[in-house]
Amino acid sequence: MAHHLARGLLVLTAFGLSGCMAFSPDGGMTTVSELTSQTINKDVAFVRTAEGAEAVTATVRRLLARTLTTETAVQIALLNNKGLQAAYNELALAETELVEQSLPPNPVFSISRISGNGANEIERQVVGDILALATLPFRSEIARDRFRQAQLRAALATLRLAADVRRAYVRTVAANEMVALLTDAKATAESTAQLAVKLGETGSLNKLDQAREQVFYAETTADLATARQAAASARERLARLMGLWDDGLDFRLPNQLPPLPRRPQALPTIEADAVAHRIDLQIARLELTALAKSLNLTEATRLVTLLDLAGISRRTQDPEGPPFRERGFDVQFQIPIFDGGEVRVRQAAETYNLAFNRLTERAVNVRSEARDAYRVYRSTYDIASHFQREIVPLRKIITEEMQLRFSSMQVDIFALLTEARQRLASLRGAIDAKQSFFLAQSDLQTAVNGGGAPAAGGETSTTIAAAAPADGGH
Repeated sequence: MAHHLARGLLVLTAFGLSGCMAFSPDGGMTTVSELTSQTINKDVAFVRTAEGAEAVTATVRRLLARTLTTETAVQIALLNNKGLQAAYNELALAETELVEQSLPPNPVFSISRISGNGANEIERQVVGDILALATLPFRSEIARDRFRQAQLRAALATLRLAADVRRAYVRTVAANEMVALLTDAKATAESTAQLAVKLGETGSLNKLDQAREQVFYAETTADLATARQAAASARERLARLMGLWDDGLDFRLPNQLPPLPRRPQALPTIEADAVAHRIDLQIARLELTALAKSLNLTEATRLVTLLDLAGISRRTQDPEGPPFRERGFDVQFQIPIFDGGEVRVRQAAETYNLAFNRLTERAVNVRSEARDAYRVYRSTYDIASHFQREIVPLRKIITEEMQLRFSSMQVDIFALLTEARQRLASLRGAIDAKQSFFLAQSDLQTAVNGGGAPAAGGETSTTIAAAAPADGGH
């Protein structure tokens, strides 16, 4: 019987091995690449070889050779950011967990020899964890759900980096545009201040008007210094996100943000789109599915957490007689006297309820975030468009008319300078409004696809109260 039991144990192990997972050639990146391509139409690469690193470097250099757009900046970051590569390393580690959980427990072989007074005894045992082997398909299925979660988390990290790059790019270009505007304003203010000093020396300008022109020059100088610092910091953040080293820090950017689109997007089903496409919601759904399977497994194994079967072969050599062989088996199981599994079942049930409530909360928040992002997008578009269509053209007309009146000596220089200050304020407002629109546009895309800041309460996965670990509960 022991011989048949040992053979059965080996057959069960071989059956388990037939369903084992193997490592994928790309470390699970196919899903990440497909999701990234569908949502933001960009390529990703998991750099694992020297040849792959050389290919990425060549692509990044080619993209950096021309003036960067938002899309090329995002593409460089997705290929070159080492933090994103670390997220892909975590995905590869998650795959090792999947493969490990799909393997049946290794049988344990032991041999012992006892001798004395001329007699000796040799015993051999093959021990297998029957419970772990019986629950292998269920644990393997849970591990597959966990790996799918890891793939979605890697895709979420990719989208988050893309959104961060878009925002950093918009802020950097807008800051450069503001620096150019204030540089021109400073030159005008400096000429005005010098003129005010000369007029004051001739007695044609009182001290109050002189001080007004000088303080405008001083304030414009301070604003320019602040704008330059903001532009430098924004550029550094963009460089960090793109993962650039010394040889790529001289990248070129356009002088101003692109023009507004002719009309804003109409998204009547944005709430449904967000619920259907948000990757963080997909992760939460998979979490709930895995917990439900774990709860079923916990309830099924609540009374038995240890079941080992051993095949025993013993050979005894007695000096007073011929040697003889004994065969048998040994079964070990846990008697549920004090713990009938109620604690583990309760833990698994409450963990499932926790994940369900978090998923429901997240779905409510996603719908609200989508509505709010679209409202902000439309309002910022209307404001920026109002600046472009109404305020800036009217300011241009006023400036031209004031210059004509100054040429015909109908207004003095100070009225012209007052108008210049007001026009400067309008142009600064127009730059800020356009920047707000493009930031809102990026946030709208994030609200639909995911990739925003981590939600309060975290995106950490809920811990499963595992019913039958790989070691069979030892």
